[in-house]
Amino acid sequence: MSDTRVAVLVGSLRADSVNRKLAELLRDQAPAGVTLDLVDGLAELPFYNEDIDTPDAAPAQAVALRERVGSADRVLAVTPEYNGTMPAVLNNAIDWLSRPYGVSALSGKPFGVLGTTPTQYGGKWSHADAARSATIAGAVVVEDVTVSQSSIDVDVLTDPAVLAKLHDAVARLVGFQKETAAA
Repeated sequence: MSDTRVAVLVGSLRADSVNRKLAELLRDQAPAGVTLDLVDGLAELPFYNEDIDTPDAAPAQAVALRERVGSADRVLAVTPEYNGTMPAVLNNAIDWLSRPYGVSALSGKPFGVLGTTPTQYGGKWSHADAARSATIAGAVVVEDVTVSQSSIDVDVLTDPAVLAKLHDAVARLVGFQKETAAA
C-alpha cells in the first residue's frame, strides 16, 4: 500500500524514553510512501470521563486526537510496560478514541503494538493489554505485529536484528489487508 499514514501513539511521556526514540527512529526510516505520524499531546488529555465528553463540549485535546487518528490509515502503539500492563496515558488515549459509542476513531483500523521494556517479559503483557483494549474499541489488531525486546542486554536502537524485526513489523502493519468473507 502506498501513501499510507500511520498514527503512532507513544505510551511513555518521559522525554528520554527509549520507546519514543524507537518511534522517532521508525518515523525517520519509514519506507517510501509511508508516513509515521507521532501523535503528541497525550499528556494533556484529561482522564476519560463521560460527563465531559459531550458533542458540544468535548475537550479540544480529545477532539484533536480523534481527528488525527481517525484520518490515519493505520495505528501503531509504541509502548513500554508499567507494572505488568500498559501505561495509563496509552489506556486513556484508547478510551478517548473508543468514544462516542458506535463511532470509535479506531473502528476498523489495523492496529499494531510494539515497544521495549527492560524486563524479562519484554513488554508482552503491556502489548497484550493494548491489543485487547484496541480490539474492544473497534480496531483490527494485526496479531503478528507485536514485537518486543527479548533481552535487557540488547541496545534496541542499534541492534540490527531488533531493528529488522521492528521495520518488518511496520511493513506488516502497512501491508495488512483485512480478509473479506466469501459471499
